[in-house]
Amino acid sequence: MTTAPASKPDLAALAAEAFVYGYPILADLDKVADAVRNGLGATSAAPFNQFANAASLAGPDTKFVSVNNDTVYSNAMVDTSGGPVRFDVPEADGRYYVMQFVDAWTNNFAYVGHRATGTGAGSFLLVPPGWNGDAPGDVIVIHCPTAVVSIVGRWAVDGESDLPQVKALQSGLRLTPTGTGKGLPTPATGVPDDLLFFEQLRVAMAAFPPAERDKRYQQRFAPLGLLSDESPYRAADPDLAAALVEGLAAGRKNLESELEHVSGPVQNGWNLAYHIFDYNLDFFEVGALDDPEWKVPDTAARYTQRTAAARGGLWGNHGYEAAYAMVYVDSVSAALDGSQRYQLTFATPPPCGAFWSITMYDAENFYLVDNPIDRYSIGDRTTGLVTGADGSLTVTLQHDQPTDPTERANWLPTPVGPFRPLLRVYEPDPSVLDGSYELPPIIRQS
Repeated sequence: MTTAPASKPDLAALAAEAFVYGYPILADLDKVADAVRNGLGATSAAPFNQFANAASLAGPDTKFVSVNNDTVYSNAMVDTSGGPVRFDVPEADGRYYVMQFVDAWTNNFAYVGHRATGTGAGSFLLVPPGWNGDAPGDVIVIHCPTAVVSIVGRWAVDGESDLPQVKALQSGLRLTPTGTGKGLPTPATGVPDDLLFFEQLRVAMAAFPPAERDKRYQQRFAPLGLLSDESPYRAADPDLAAALVEGLAAGRKNLESELEHVSGPVQNGWNLAYHIFDYNLDFFEVGALDDPEWKVPDTAARYTQRTAAARGGLWGNHGYEAAYAMVYVDSVSAALDGSQRYQLTFATPPPCGAFWSITMYDAENFYLVDNPIDRYSIGDRTTGLVTGADGSLTVTLQHDQPTDPTERANWLPTPVGPFRPLLRVYEPDPSVLDGSYELPPIIRQS
């Protein structure tokens, strides 16, 4: 067990580390609870072990970090603490879809769908940690790293007329539990608001043990009370309480500054976040690649990356399923702002096995922002785009509607103030992942 730091500054620094380590699981469980109680965006509330299906694409009312506007969601919060849960998917007849499995620590540990398992009907058994029972011969067993996991399902939609077909597929998703689970842990009552983060983290760490390497790392947080069986925060020592509050503030401040720099290499202003979700080193089930190329070395930097990913793109896919690139600046490194006009020209579209898009978000919360033409993304499935004689596509990024007909056809509206576009390439070609396909800069127009 780690010896307690001797000074308040040491405790505050350790508390800042604990924030970085613990932010992802609390962000995840907050969304899990929200999904069960209130629903998420276009998906209504659904109890554990039941799918909630969106009937439309996400819009500005969907308050979820970097939500996509390419696909219709089918989400399920799965609780295996009561026993295995059977999962059945329907025949999708070649349509792109993905069912992404995310544990409580935000590890992507399995995939079902177009790339991973094909689009035929299939059956799976989701089993809790430590399970070693027998499964029916017609199912694929998926071992869940934590008792509660999320299935984040995305169905490609080809316009409004295609929604009925997707709705029929959504209705074919089935979860069949074998028992009643425990649900989410409850923090102790009477904890002051400014210490609630640490109380929530304490109970989450106990309820959802991570991989062995992470359990060992957690020992360093014993001086903060995070390994205590009972809450130490209801009547915390004043010096400890002050150090926790100071460390929490420092951790939050550091996260925002790290967010723009942790994603990966930069290409023409774009942060190539193709490997931002590679922090899972231990859990690889069907569809998840157990390959050194998709693993971050086991260092403290892995926790920083995991936290930045949860803050900027919670429940994002591995790069081999969907490659993400985000940009905050134009071609001369000036911050993108809706008070200016910009253009983005693709000489050739991003090569991929499925489809690609650029989605517009505000730069504060990474939410979609309302606009007069109800367009939040643009890509290879957008109707009415005008290409050049050479096949190039020039996207216009500005707040006010363009007067030029071509610019208007290719217009992706921006917020009034700072904004952040995000490129998604589903089933990316290797040339995207290795950087040999070069993303163009965003050029400010005079």
